[in-house]
Amino acid sequence: MVASMWRISGAVNRALVKARYPLLLSLRRGQASVSYAQSLLGVSETRLTTLSNGLRIASEETNQATCTVGLWIGCGSRYESEKNNGAGFFLEHMAFKGTKKHPQSALEQAVESMGAHLSAYTSREHTAYYMKTLAKDLPKAVELLAEVVQSSSLSEAEMEQQRSVVLRELEEVEGSLQDVCLDLLHATAFQGTPLGHSVLGPSVNARTLTRNDLVEYINSHYKAPRMVLATAGGVNHDDLVALAQQHFSGVSFEYEGDAVPVLSPCRFTGSEIRMRDDAMPLAHVAIAVEGAGAASPDIVPLMVANSIIGSYDITFGGGKNLSSRLARLAAELNLCHSFQAFHSSYSDTGLLGIYFVTDKHKIEDMMHWAQNAWMNLCTTVTESDVARAKNALKASLVGQLNGTTPVCDDIGRHILNYGRRIPLAEWDARIEAVTPRIVRDVCSKYIYDKCPAVSAVGPVEQLPDYNRMRSAMYWLRF
Repeated sequence: MVASMWRISGAVNRALVKARYPLLLSLRRGQASVSYAQSLLGVSETRLTTLSNGLRIASEETNQATCTVGLWIGCGSRYESEKNNGAGFFLEHMAFKGTKKHPQSALEQAVESMGAHLSAYTSREHTAYYMKTLAKDLPKAVELLAEVVQSSSLSEAEMEQQRSVVLRELEEVEGSLQDVCLDLLHATAFQGTPLGHSVLGPSVNARTLTRNDLVEYINSHYKAPRMVLATAGGVNHDDLVALAQQHFSGVSFEYEGDAVPVLSPCRFTGSEIRMRDDAMPLAHVAIAVEGAGAASPDIVPLMVANSIIGSYDITFGGGKNLSSRLARLAAELNLCHSFQAFHSSYSDTGLLGIYFVTDKHKIEDMMHWAQNAWMNLCTTVTESDVARAKNALKASLVGQLNGTTPVCDDIGRHILNYGRRIPLAEWDARIEAVTPRIVRDVCSKYIYDKCPAVSAVGPVEQLPDYNRMRSAMYWLRF
């Protein structure tokens, strides 16, 4: 089992909610403090320009001494077949191993000489190459990124060397039971579809992928209309457009034989997958239903619903005073070591679920109360629940992006998902419009009497039979 959707930047989802918004620190405004209302009014505008070949340039200028610039591309493991699954991740490893103009040593020296940080990530629908550097070095950063994406050398010798690196990383991911559990969840929930593929791909592909496979992947997916050059920090948009014209105007927008890749719908299948190993100390379990796509109007009520459920870790203080009902129960009844509600949204579907880690004797109890929390969302959620969740969600949205890199990532993903950067004030208004009735209606639409997908790893003998878990997805009330 391999990397999960949460490997991006080493965090869950990458967040569990995948929607992140600008942080307006008081330091940015030169004030001792900034109220929430002031932060909404003081958001820098995100400017958007499109080149003739379809490549989009988006920037947020904040007059900082540093900036982050990157290329976000609409491709990932969902665009791969069983034969080439893992090609995008392998290509990410090859990207910084030299270009046709700069061998690896020269490329690394160029980055180091600027004091910059060059990185990349691959997810199920997105690939990103980005660099954080001083604002004055933006022209050089854009030039190097253009080379990395368009002129990677992809030498056979380097591929063989990186093959062992990828295989070693696959072994390391096997040790991350959260990643394994969530990959299994995707594999069973979207079985038989590309969303069931893992990001890293199977080890057999890592051993057999060829240079031609990587070149074919680039030629098929690295097209200008699917690219966004995003920046945040001390940048000038007009200067950035000029740099993009210089370095990216030659990126092709045509497909061979006009064979434009079209994403096929990925059906959700209520099902389960168990990997029982009684030698493991703790059980890792995830249960999910089909969630909303990134552009769905239901995304905000589901974010509020997840905020109501919240998260918990055994190291948390608070006990019976925790705001989340499920967290209070977890603390008082010793139900689990940790849990977190998540919603992984893709272009046309998603996974809405709860992941928890617990002792083998507490699996059944924790599953019962997790599903009970879902039923409460569908039937008895209150004004106070929603008010608390909305405040927590707003604080999270304002506080998550605390630097140019997460802001740049937010810009790139927003342009790919929505075609524009959704302002913080708009998200605030949409959150504020959510009522208990809306939460109940939307949760009933996605959760109530739906077939869940379940994955479990470890000593999971006590995990209830699937039919029992399915029957807990509704209440018989008279």
